[in-house]
Amino acid sequence: MSNSSSLNGFLLLTLAVTPELQLLHFSFFLGIYLAAVVGNALIITAVACDHHLHTPMYFFLLNLSLLDLCSISTTVSKFMANSLWNTRAISYSGCAAQVFLVVFLFSAEYSLLTVMAYDRYVAICKPLHYGTIVSSRACVRMAAAAWASGFLCAVLHTANTFSIPLCQGNTVDQFFCEIPQILKLSCADSYLREVGITGIGACLMFGCFIFIVLSYVQILTSVLRIPSEQGRHKAFSMCLPHLAVVSLFVSTGLFAYLKPPSISSPALDLVVTVLYSVVPQTMNPLIYSMRNKELQEAVRKLGAPPAQGPLRSPGERYWKG
Repeated sequence: MSNSSSLNGFLLLTLAVTPELQLLHFSFFLGIYLAAVVGNALIITAVACDHHLHTPMYFFLLNLSLLDLCSISTTVSKFMANSLWNTRAISYSGCAAQVFLVVFLFSAEYSLLTVMAYDRYVAICKPLHYGTIVSSRACVRMAAAAWASGFLCAVLHTANTFSIPLCQGNTVDQFFCEIPQILKLSCADSYLREVGITGIGACLMFGCFIFIVLSYVQILTSVLRIPSEQGRHKAFSMCLPHLAVVSLFVSTGLFAYLKPPSISSPALDLVVTVLYSVVPQTMNPLIYSMRNKELQEAVRKLGAPPAQGPLRSPGERYWKG
């Protein structure tokens, strides 16, 4: 194969050679996928339907759940279909679309996590100015900027990756089309452009990471100055879910792309890819709802019959417990 234009498609990694094991893998990933879909869909529905949750924090959480729902559908759905129909094939255009969506959704999620760190910083460090700084218009603009940054990164990486000549066959050693695995099929020294673009992207991601760290240093300093134990507990409860999600997302992604080549192997690459592309999207709804009474109450309301009693005004704040 002289270049990528001669490729009609790619062959994705298969986890088993027998139909029975493929069906077992399909069932395993289907269970994870359904858990992620149900968890994120419940958060999206609860935030959209309960006017008590129409606040900046939950608006950003809705966007995060939407990104998680789309990203796990992008990475897992094709693998499940291939396992069910006992095939490995994905078309050239399908692979390009998958690369675009993966980069778009993961970049947008990382940008959104940075925005959410800023939201927590303003809420705790500048509470008197929170309504002015994080207004409805500002929330929409910040969320739109996160989605737009993901789109620009996806266009850049996808166009550059698939303009590189591929000379090493068409077998991708991963269960979805991943840029590092596609670059392994490129001709010698033809991936230097992608390495340069990846370096620029890594610098931007490092800048976001530093921003998140500095935000939480300021948050921790402000929380420790709160005189009441109840106030400190409430502040920590606001930040711990986001900090846990950021830690899970960043640590798995960094290990996937920065692990030493000496410890790299197909089995380890597969496990690490599952950790950063499947586990965070499944765990995020659980992390955010575990100790959030408002969100738990909103989810319970979704399945509860209409309450009988006096009507509440739209602006009334509802607290329980």
